[in-house]
Amino acid sequence: MSKAINMLSILWLLKTGKRMTAKQLAEELEINVRTVYRYIDALCASGIPIISDTGHNGGYSLLHEFIKAPLFFDVDEQKALIHAASFASEAGYPFSEVLNRAVTKLKKYTNPEQLEYINRHVMGFDVIQPPINSDLESLLQEIEESVAEGFTLLMKYQKGNESSPQLRSIDPYGLVYWKGNWYVIAYCHLRGELRSFRVNRIVSISRTGTEFQRPADFSARAFFLNGLLPDLEQSDQLISIHIEGHAHALDDLCQHWLFGHALTCRSKNHAHFKIDEQSINTYVPYYLLPYGKAINILEPLFLKERMVTVTSELVKHYQKP
Repeated sequence: MSKAINMLSILWLLKTGKRMTAKQLAEELEINVRTVYRYIDALCASGIPIISDTGHNGGYSLLHEFIKAPLFFDVDEQKALIHAASFASEAGYPFSEVLNRAVTKLKKYTNPEQLEYINRHVMGFDVIQPPINSDLESLLQEIEESVAEGFTLLMKYQKGNESSPQLRSIDPYGLVYWKGNWYVIAYCHLRGELRSFRVNRIVSISRTGTEFQRPADFSARAFFLNGLLPDLEQSDQLISIHIEGHAHALDDLCQHWLFGHALTCRSKNHAHFKIDEQSINTYVPYYLLPYGKAINILEPLFLKERMVTVTSELVKHYQKP
């Protein structure tokens, strides 16, 4: 069973009012005790008042008031959950079938006035994302469950510059959705370090019998962004970029994921950024090309030279017969 189903099963077992030990819960659900502890921690973190009693007759139980109180959402909370489900589905959420069941169930138990209110707000709310490869669903499900359970995975990974996939053993720490793609952040046993892997480049994946312990304070989001964005705390290693241009072009540029984080100063027709040299030499020129003559690079000089090189190479490319 999935993580969500097991957690819900634990909750329903405890809602009977009976005190149960981790071992009893594990036997009932046919999972290991360590997994029970992890699920109990996750339920507590979500705000469910689980009481842990030690001693001869100890075990887990729910706060009596929680057992008596039904779980309900007001109409705005229901609307927000359904809107969030739209975002998740368009992003290729790997448990979309379960998500749709939850939304259907949510609507089923609303009264007619609430349902009419929700339908009015859902009718005018749409999310558009690039098409998602449906084949990724099973991969994402396996990775998500292995992240939660702490299982090492064996995968065949196809890098863009390699002719054949490479076998790697990874400890998955988290999943990140970024600009239309899913990434798994994992400790790579082959390289001996943390890496990010694009899920759509995974040819196959399988769970091993090996377990790992994820660092308690690890953030997959922070790790991923640190690899993309300039470290503004080390400004002495960053290069100042001064761009002038039309206000609308600079507004759009400052909303870009890289330039928005690197912005240090902005006026109507001028913007200053601080970016590392490697980025300037590689992908920054390609981000600036679409703005054409709407912007003008004032400094650094070598960025202007890189723009000339890149555009010259494009001209040569399209002049070929």
